[in-house]
Formats: sequence, C-alpha cells, structure tokens
Amino acid sequence: MLPQRLVDGYAAFLDGRFPEVSERYRVLAESGQSPKTMVVSCCDSRVSPEVIFDVGPGELFIVRNVANLVPPYAPDENYHGTSAALEFAVQALRVTDIVVLGHAQCGGIRAAVAEDAEPLSPGDFIGRWMGLVAPAIDKVGPRGARRMEDYLRLLEFASVASTLNNLRTFPCVRILEQRGKLKLHGAFFGVATGVLSWLDEATGLFQPVMDRPGRIFACSAVG
Repeated sequence: MLPQRLVDGYAAFLDGRFPEVSERYRVLAESGQSPKTMVVSCCDSRVSPEVIFDVGPGELFIVRNVANLVPPYAPDENYHGTSAALEFAVQALRVTDIVVLGHAQCGGIRAAVAEDAEPLSPGDFIGRWMGLVAPAIDKVGPRGARRMEDYLRLLEFASVASTLNNLRTFPCVRILEQRGKLKLHGAFFGVATGVLSWLDEATGLFQPVMDRPGRIFACSAVG
C-alpha cells in the first residue's frame, strides 16, 4: 500500500481538482503532450515548477535532478537520463524554450564545496554528479573572507549560468538557438522569499521577474 499521506492526497485530488481538469486529461490522453517549455529543476522537494508557475497538466516538460544540472554533450555508451530528456524535449516535442531553474539553499551546491563531505554510498553518485559544478566554482573563485551563505548563493547563481553553457554543447540546442527557434533562460527561486528572478546573460545579473516592495535584488552569476 502507498503511504497514507499520498492516498489521502489522491482522494482529495479525485474529489477536488480532477473534475475540473478531467477534460484536459482526456484530450492529453488522446492527442499526446505538446508542451512548449522544458524546465530543468532540482529534485529538492521545496522547489516544484508546477507550483511556482501555476501550470496545469501538459503545460511543462520537466526534468529534475540534484542541483538542476545538465552535463555537457557526451555521445558515449554511458546512461544519460538528463541528456535523454533534453533530446526528447528538443527533437521530439520541439519545445521553444528551456528554463534552468536554480534555487536558494541548494543542498547539492553545498555538498559540492563542503570540506567535510563524505560519500553517502560506495558509488558516491552525488559526489560524481556534483563534479559538474566545477566550472561554476572556478568562475566564482575561492571563498576567501566571504560568509558561507553568501558564497553558496554566488555558486548557485553561477551554476545556472554554467548549465546554460552546457546546454549549448548539444548540437541540436545550439543550432536551434542560432536559428531563433529555441530560447534558453536562467531562473532562480528564493525558497524563503518566493522571489523568482531571471538571468540577464548580457550583464551576468539576476533580476526579479516582478518588482514588488521588499523583493527587489540584483545578484551576479559570476561573483
């Protein structure tokens, strides 16, 4: 049996929201999905793209992994779950936008620079995966006299920019972007504040999507 919390939630879904979107599900079942936007998000339970963007079924194609990363293009014999999702989104679904959604208090980013971090298993899957953050760490530089929380925030920003660079190593992404058929976006969600910001790649700064009192900030993606 499933955990009771999930069963209760499903019952509430059937009695509440499902009747409102049942026709939408029927159409999706018959015609298939055709989302225009792919979101690369962290698997952190506090960061849900569907909730943040208030979308319904079939509107977003989402891949979630530790620290919302995309590895560089590597057509080898290894297994590439994120790359496979990207390939399907771009080549099959023909999405027109890809959003890399970073977030505050990212445990993966913290683990990437924690001096006392130890593997959680002999495979050290998280440690190996977080090696993808190395370019962001190089860009930001050593921590120095900066507070750890400030340093981690800079790394979280820089990692979004680095992931956009990795996306462009995929020929299909690079070509479609150059042709104007695909747009890449960097975004960042403040878990405690609810602030959503976007990365201006021309300036390297994150700016709030909406200007609201007490929620305005601009932070560099490169330190």
